[in-house]
Amino acid sequence: MDRRRFLLTGAALGCSAAASPLLTPVAFASAPWDNRLVVIILRGAMDGLDAVRPLGDANWAGLRPTLGSEPGPDLTGFFGLHPALAPLLPLWTAGEVGFAHAVSTPYRDKRSHFDGQDILEAGVAGLDGGLRDGWLNRLMQTVPGIAAETAYALGREQLLILTGAAPVAAWSPEARLRLSAQTRDLIELVQHDDALFRGASAEALAIVDAIADSDAADATAAAMAEDPMMAEIPQGGEHVKLAAFAAARLRGDTRIASFSIGGWDTHQNQVNGLARSLTDLTDTILTLKAGLGPVWGKTGVICMTEFGRTARENGTRGTDHGTAGALIYAGGAVHGRQVITDWPGLAEADLYAGRDLLPTRDVRAHAGWMMRGLFGIETGLIESAVFPGLQMGADPGLVL
Repeated sequence: MDRRRFLLTGAALGCSAAASPLLTPVAFASAPWDNRLVVIILRGAMDGLDAVRPLGDANWAGLRPTLGSEPGPDLTGFFGLHPALAPLLPLWTAGEVGFAHAVSTPYRDKRSHFDGQDILEAGVAGLDGGLRDGWLNRLMQTVPGIAAETAYALGREQLLILTGAAPVAAWSPEARLRLSAQTRDLIELVQHDDALFRGASAEALAIVDAIADSDAADATAAAMAEDPMMAEIPQGGEHVKLAAFAAARLRGDTRIASFSIGGWDTHQNQVNGLARSLTDLTDTILTLKAGLGPVWGKTGVICMTEFGRTARENGTRGTDHGTAGALIYAGGAVHGRQVITDWPGLAEADLYAGRDLLPTRDVRAHAGWMMRGLFGIETGLIESAVFPGLQMGADPGLVL
């Protein structure tokens, strides 16, 4: 059993299940860069055709007779936003949010959430070779001197995207790791002669200390309180707590953070379901911006989903599993105010398999160019080590 896996079980401290740093990591790692990267996995397959609407495509309205009936903001004259994303308009105007459309992973046709998410997080073309690590962890493996500042987990599943040989840890917003001095002494005494348990306990105690250090959290809370955009954002949601904690860590030595937001599987009553999820995502992005304060200018955020949804709405006023979709990116370090796409069209003959938006760009290429722009990682290294076999193609211009 390696130290990280032992720590993730929560056994090192004998904590309650709620305190165990397990499950959907929000994971963090310090790195020798000044810029920050936040990767948000949108679990359940976000409908990119509703989130970023191709209003200028003559076929869009006919494919969706009930979806999109509530108007949203215009972006480019061709693309518009779902109304739940309207709070991001000030970021759009400032060039701090943008979109990429008709993108997908290499996953095709089977449309399984589980396989689609695994491929998205592993960053590989297929599952035949088995899943060994995630692409963010492989990114960290390419740079000497990477050290885990903290590695935390949120929810009830482990993030594959940060699994691997590079040191990473995890945090849960439900964790209650309060240890008295006597408890610390007892742990050190009992585990003194056991190198495996002693090392795991030392790492766990470091996490306790990091959580207890409130300076970054206080600075983040103050920045959020001063930001008028936070006035309409409920503070009790798990996604907001997670974004606030991520901002606090990123204000310090942390350089990479990743977490997930669920609720995107909209087979029926999509009008209500998608609005809720997009509101959560909007709140998350605005919380990151407010909490990061001056560090926002050094940050890139990329929001990715496992696949898109069908071009046509179904009989229950929803959409089924599709292929291509949309990517959302944000931050003070990005070149926003653009919808990047080689738009394939929504005519019958243009659809993939007669049902889905056709992918015209690999979503991994956008993630690769984000890392290239933020961290200066060579494209050859990204194509060979981070996303093996990927051809990144031309720079889409996500980063300033």
